[in-house]
Amino acid sequence: MRVLVTGATGYIGGRLVPELLDSGHTVRCMARSVDKLRDLPWRGEVEAVQGDVLDPDSLDDALEGIDVAYYLVHAMGGGTRFAERDARGARAFAAAAERAGLSRIVFLGGHSPEGERVSPHLASREEVAGILLGSAVPTAVLRAAVIIGSGSASFEMLRYLTERLPVMTTPRWVRTRVQPIAVRDVLRLLVKAADLPREVNRGFDVGGPDILTYAQMVRRFARVAGVGRRLIIPLPVLTPGLSSLWVGLVTPVPGTIARPLVESLRSEAVCRDTDLADMLGDHERLGFDGAVRLALRRIREAQVPTRWSSAAWPSAPSDPLPTDPEWSGGSLYIDERRVRTRAGAPALWRVVEGMGGDRGWYAWPLAWAARGFVDRAVGGVGLRRGRRDPTRLRVGDALDFWRVEEVERGALLRLRAEMRLPGLAWLQLITEDDGDGSVLHQRALFHPRGLAGHLYWWCLLPAHRIVFHRMAANIAAQAEQEEPAAPV
Repeated sequence: MRVLVTGATGYIGGRLVPELLDSGHTVRCMARSVDKLRDLPWRGEVEAVQGDVLDPDSLDDALEGIDVAYYLVHAMGGGTRFAERDARGARAFAAAAERAGLSRIVFLGGHSPEGERVSPHLASREEVAGILLGSAVPTAVLRAAVIIGSGSASFEMLRYLTERLPVMTTPRWVRTRVQPIAVRDVLRLLVKAADLPREVNRGFDVGGPDILTYAQMVRRFARVAGVGRRLIIPLPVLTPGLSSLWVGLVTPVPGTIARPLVESLRSEAVCRDTDLADMLGDHERLGFDGAVRLALRRIREAQVPTRWSSAAWPSAPSDPLPTDPEWSGGSLYIDERRVRTRAGAPALWRVVEGMGGDRGWYAWPLAWAARGFVDRAVGGVGLRRGRRDPTRLRVGDALDFWRVEEVERGALLRLRAEMRLPGLAWLQLITEDDGDGSVLHQRALFHPRGLAGHLYWWCLLPAHRIVFHRMAANIAAQAEQEEPAAPV
């Protein structure tokens, strides 16, 4: 079949595409920025179109000639009006799918217990499911609870809480029963859902073979990971807001993402049916322990194709770029450094591409850590997102509190800041060969917004000058250390 995948740059979408290709489908990917698809290993096997679920014209183009569409769009942590955006996007997509004459829509949602008050994000997903199911296109809604897989937000939250806290005080939701499912099983069911009979238009609960409380998941994770027993002390006074702040301090998952995860754990999420498995003849499921082992192995082997941080709301169309030939966006502050090194250009590029994460930023680690802490304290992402891959970057990757905006391998890396700032910021590094060595061109750029933006730049200018000077010098020095010795 001809299949459209929306949200192809996200955690599930980025893993679903190769599974669909392996099943023999022709795949078209819709993304708000097709550049984020450029460096993905399967890019040459798919058709990429630029589109937005809030833009009906782009939806008509994206859905032309399509048989089945996967709707994997959700504004996780997307601000105060996320539910309104989600609903508008779903209505526009459903209408476009009707016009295109699709045979099926497949949507991945969350468990939402009947008759209970649920979190705003779960309520939004249920609203989206209802909109799609109410369209003239047959729709299959798969409702999953906690997804266990390398790089998923739920798994990262569980992993870091367990590994870092031998004793933890927890809210009452650690006693709530959930039915986790391995991401491998979610992907397989999503692929098979495309083949459901046309008369099937309904939701399905999907889960693994184990029904556990969050406390039991923590203890079983600790046993599988070999980190020793964990003592859990539930406290009734921890609200979802306080819990998300606590999760944000301990794990790489920021409070804006942790809060909907925490709120969803307050409701029991146990499958009420096994109809989908019966229809598809697919009852095989990986248990919780096996899913954890597989995820940890993928992390150790640096084989994590997507992470929870893969998806992000894009910059506004009017946001300027530091590549504009003539600056038309107002003030632009620049800190520029040029450093020559005896190391060759390949060695220098390896250091540049390997920055961030566990390797840090080659200057004043305490200052970077403090900036990351301040960012998390005001609701930003901080430094704990780390890297998807320890050595290679691709467009769209999250890199601590940056986002990779452009990569020209061996030549240019441009990062856009995603920390909380009164303006826009970039860090751009260019490497080039220079005869017996190479040259690093480093530019930090800041486009202030309002008086606060100008004050921010001038107040931090002395610190920035020291940090960026040391950073450029240390990158060059590190390249010389990593340069292979010349043969004698």
